Parts: sequence; structure tokens; C-alpha cells
Amino acid sequence: MKGKALSAKEGINKAIIDFLKKSLEKKCFDALLIPAKVPETESYAWLLLQDESLLELANPLPPVMTVQGGKALSTVTKHGEMHQSVAAVMRPCEVRAAVELFKLKQNNLENITLISIDCPGTMPLSDYTDNPEKMTKAFENAFDKWGEGDNLRPICQICHKFSLTSLFPPSPQESPSDQNEKDFSASDLHIGLLGGNKEKIFLMPCSTRGTELLEKLELPPQDSLEKWESKVKEIIDKKIKKRNTFNKEWLTKIGGNEKFIAVFDECINCHNCMRVCPICYCQQCYFDSPALNLPPEAYLQRAEKRGALRFPLDTLLFHLGRMSHMVLSCVSCGACEDACPMSIPVAQIFSVIGDQTQKDFNYVPGRNRGEPLPLQVFREDEFSEVEIPSEGEETSTGEAEKNV
Repeated sequence: MKGKALSAKEGINKAIIDFLKKSLEKKCFDALLIPAKVPETESYAWLLLQDESLLELANPLPPVMTVQGGKALSTVTKHGEMHQSVAAVMRPCEVRAAVELFKLKQNNLENITLISIDCPGTMPLSDYTDNPEKMTKAFENAFDKWGEGDNLRPICQICHKFSLTSLFPPSPQESPSDQNEKDFSASDLHIGLLGGNKEKIFLMPCSTRGTELLEKLELPPQDSLEKWESKVKEIIDKKIKKRNTFNKEWLTKIGGNEKFIAVFDECINCHNCMRVCPICYCQQCYFDSPALNLPPEAYLQRAEKRGALRFPLDTLLFHLGRMSHMVLSCVSCGACEDACPMSIPVAQIFSVIGDQTQKDFNYVPGRNRGEPLPLQVFREDEFSEVEIPSEGEETSTGEAEKNV
């Protein structure tokens, strides 16, 4: 791979902002969607801006994830194509969420340039709100340890998809033409932070749109990315080992009905995890629908059958239902866990289940815009280890009934 190295001696954030400011000046895009610090507060919000001076407030990698970037982009584009060109600067998990929402027809990427950045993780939202100054300093230190700091969210400490999605191996479903087609990439442009010793950042075009952007800025991708690639792969290997250990430990914690139920015992049914999740996009959730607004007699009947009725109702059913809807597209962004007022490790549990399910389908959510969602396609040779019918023979009615 080749890219363009830019000086970052005045700081990584300034180097990125200067690049984006130049892009706006050169009319490479009409507007920019980027996180920014709210003036006179310690909070962050997404800004859709055209005024270059507002970039002084921007922070491409804020210490916390207040709103998942994929969800923010969906809000802007889900009702149709943008008539002006917009660049969205997001963490890799946010870009992958945007790609999954694109496949689910919940956004439109026609005039959107997706720019991803190497991400060291984020701080727990509750810790940050308790002590913003301390957590901001801890986040700055995370760039030295790169994802291994104890202050980072647990899900970030084991995230091995913190960089460019093309580094993930292609799935068996992808054809050679898919694997080589740059325009199917998740990101249009990736900003590499690793391997530059905080003195350089690397710009990597990942699609035709990304290549054209660098050409317009007269930034030819001719520099070696060997140091960046080496450092990224080194950290990925460490994170995968840590993640595998983490998954084994969690499987022992949630294995079996009793353990799994116990994890969600403190759930208060606020549905915050659903509302912040970028993949939970239903306009009307069944669990918020009139179908569950039962008359008093229905509650009494259920209480009579069970002996007692616990409130709030159906908390476990809610989590299982949500899991079945979005687990294949879960990008382990951790937004759900940040939003839980009871500190239930929702993201960690969903990540374990997601890893297993996605592995079964040989699918990495958000890796590639051209890779179809597993449940939208039929493959005759899929799950052959579950059932292998005799070649050339139809399954008898009696045998079929046994398999049901």
C-alpha cells in the first residue's frame, strides 16, 4: 500500500483539522460531518458544518462517544440522497455501522465521503461526566498504550477492528472481483495515526472517491506505509489474543439459562441500549408498541399462571429480541453499554454473541459495501455440517419430520 504522509509535529488533531480545512477550501466537498466540543461545556456533539472557522471546535477523535456516528449519518441521509457532497469523519466502528445501515437501506451514501481514523478507543461516558479533565488526560495517554489503558471502555480494550477495514481477511462469500474492487471498501479515505511516532499521519485512499480527493489536493499517495502496516498488524495480533481470552471468560459467565438471566436481573427496561444502537432502527419497536399495553385483567391472569408477576415485564425477552435482530450487524461500538443506567455490560455480552454468530456466517459487519447481509442471500452449501442430505435423493416425509 501507498499513502501520503503529512507532518503532525504540531499535534495529530491539528494535522487532521488542517487537512479537512484545506479540503473545504478547495471545494472537495460542500460540508463536513464531524464531532465537535460544545463551547463552554465538556460535552461533544456532531456538527454538520460548511464554515471553515467552526473546524476550530472540531475533534475527530473525542474522548467519548456521545452519539454513534453511523446513527448521526443515518439521521441526515435516511430520507434520501444528499444533493450536496458531504464528508463524514468517524471512528472505524462508526463507519462500519454506516455501511451496515446502507445495506439495510437506512441511509444513502451516494454523495457521502466516509473518512475513518485509527482509533485507540474511548472512555466510559459515566467516568467522563464524573471527571472530564481526568478522563481527557487519560484518553491522551491512550495514544501511547494504544487500546491497552485500564481507563478505556472494556469493549475498546479488546477491539481488533480499530483501523482500516481492508486489513480484515475477505470472507468466502466474496468473489475475487469483489475483493479487488476498491469502490466496495467501507471507507473512502483512511487516516493512519500509528507508525508515525506522533510526528506524522498517513492518508490512504480506499476508493476512487478517496483517490480523487487526494488528487484534487495535490497530495499524491506515493509514500511507504510499511511502518503503519507493521504497527497496526502488531496491535491487531495482540487484540485478537486478548479478545479470545475475553470471550472464553464471558462464555463461562453467561453459559446456561440461569447465568444468562442473572446478567440482566438489574435491567429496568428503559430501552436506552436500543435507542442509542445504530443498528436498532425500527420506527416502532414491538416492546414500545400498544401490543404490550395490556388491560389489568391480562396482568392478573399472567400473575395467576406464574404465581407472581415481576415488573418491569419481559426484560429478558426484550434483550433476546434485540439480539436476534441486530447481532449479525453488531460492530461492537459500545454505545449500548455507555447508555445503560444500571451498568449492565450489554456491549460485552452482545460482542461475545456477535463474534460467534458472525463467525458462523463468515461475515464481518461493515467491512465491505458490496458484501450482502447473510440473511438476504441463500447459499446451497451453507451450514452443511448441520445437515447433509444424500446426494441426488429427496428427504422422505418421515425423515423431514424427525429433523423439525
